[in-house]
Amino acid sequence: MLHYAITFFIIALIAALFGFWGLAGLAAEIARILCIVFVVLMIVSLIAGRRPKL
Repeated sequence: MLHYAITFFIIALIAALFGFWGLAGLAAEIARILCIVFVVLMIVSLIAGRRPKL
């Protein structure tokens, strides 16, 4: 998931350099959403890992 966020971030930077503002904005938005999802999943994973096994 983090890989996709980084990929869309790089696409957004390259598109911004070439002046494709619509494409850059879209890729940046996708990267932002994927980063948020990644952070939430990481926090859930950390919390679930600390629970005692039954």
